[in-house]
Amino acid sequence: MTHPPHSSKDLPQPGDSYVQSFARGLAVIRSFSAEAPQQTLSEVAARAGLTRAGARRILLTLQTLGYVATDGKLFRLTPRILDLGFAYLSSMPIWNLAEPFIGELVKQVHESSSIAVLDGTDAVYVMRVPTQKKIMRISLGVGSRLPAYCSSLGRVLLAGLPPEELRDVLRRSDIQPLTRQTATQLDEIEARIEAVRQQGWCLVDQELEEGLISMAAPILSQSGRVMAAINVSGQANRTSAEVMRETMLPALLQTARAISRTVSIS
Repeated sequence: MTHPPHSSKDLPQPGDSYVQSFARGLAVIRSFSAEAPQQTLSEVAARAGLTRAGARRILLTLQTLGYVATDGKLFRLTPRILDLGFAYLSSMPIWNLAEPFIGELVKQVHESSSIAVLDGTDAVYVMRVPTQKKIMRISLGVGSRLPAYCSSLGRVLLAGLPPEELRDVLRRSDIQPLTRQTATQLDEIEARIEAVRQQGWCLVDQELEEGLISMAAPILSQSGRVMAAINVSGQANRTSAEVMRETMLPALLQTARAISRTVSIS
């Protein structure tokens, strides 16, 4: 599950404090994706919303800094780009504190588990412990993004927002019927998110992807704010929403509470 690349034209430009060259550099980096891991100069320029000359200068700068490599025709990101993401993770030591808890949860339920935070309209993975079982058609890892409006992690995160902020996020979301079960009407999505807010957890049954069932619960800060969400996911061909709710929900909620307590006293 991916989204269209962000071009430099999509980014807000708040006057004199806005550094356009930096924004263009980020647009070039974000033009690369699972669907476009290698690109020609023209492709980068088109996806980033830049001229060929502008894209070339940025690519050569990134190459000099070690973030981009090229064979003379195709450009690709290098592993050094991960340093940018790891800088965020290392600045948030709570994910290290959460690691033993999420590992124990996976051992208990024998399904994969992830922790995500809200970034714009997406739930972004900051930790993931997979199993040998195939869950989704795409590979997921730290930094992967899922649309918040139809994912269990996302709905838990959205449930923690004030009403006006929630509506703003939903208005900006690219809402599509990803499966036959996906809720696409704003009123219906808001009602499901309100149910999550009331019950304190979320179950999404094949709305994000056919065959995928996922449950999520909030990780709370000391002040009670939803700072992240943790989930477990299973396949409909080997489990059901009812079975997951009965057998996995208690462990999921216990893990979410344990991580919340640990974060609060750290």
